[in-house]
Amino acid sequence: MSATWFDLTAKVAVVTGGSKGLGRTIAGALARAGAHVAITSRTQADLDQAAAELRQHGRQVLSVCSDVTDEDSIRAMVQQVIDRFGQIDILVNNAGVEGIKAVTEMSAEYWDRVLQVNLRGPMLCCKHVGPHMIRRQSGKVINVASVLASRVARYVGAYAASKAGLVQLTRTLALEWIRHNVQVNALCPGYFLTPMNKEFFATAAGCNLITKLPIGRLGELHEIEGAAVFLASDATSYVTGTILYVDGGHSLA
Repeated sequence: MSATWFDLTAKVAVVTGGSKGLGRTIAGALARAGAHVAITSRTQADLDQAAAELRQHGRQVLSVCSDVTDEDSIRAMVQQVIDRFGQIDILVNNAGVEGIKAVTEMSAEYWDRVLQVNLRGPMLCCKHVGPHMIRRQSGKVINVASVLASRVARYVGAYAASKAGLVQLTRTLALEWIRHNVQVNALCPGYFLTPMNKEFFATAAGCNLITKLPIGRLGELHEIEGAAVFLASDATSYVTGTILYVDGGHSLA
């Protein structure tokens, strides 16, 4: 095994939803592995704070305020990254929203919003980053899906549907781009404590869910880092269309 397989020095990574939670953690892991990082979200203050922390790893960091559901915004974001760094080697489609509501109580607008962020967003990012990677005949795309892409739970119809769709988008793009040396894989986290879900896991229902997990605890943020670096690295030059679960065994139960 070569130690350079996991070296991302001189690579440029774009991480959507990179200012908080799993996205912020993944951005930090890629930076420590050597990559320059562009992080995006809709809130500039959060981006500024995250960027300041990421720069402590000694890499260049660009923060871009953008909306993954807006194609003009994504087009401009991609151009801004290329103007700054000249290339995009790694795309991490992490931006997402939760969707916890019974279908019978769900408005069409609510459903559309979840699908727009969780599925339309990654599609738009791939649409505008993909041609750049194809021209360079090199690239890594990591779509952050969820264990709920394949598991069943109550009241997460919109969220689960969006993540299942993202897995199928991953597999389709992997096949379309394989001849261009662009690897497209999905990362399916289980339950990690993040700003998005911390209120739920403080409730009795949340605590009860934790006790039912095979590993008996939530994932710690650092436990997603190795999988992200692996999928972003040269170690996966022969890995594409793969769905990697990092879920403490939840998908086994």
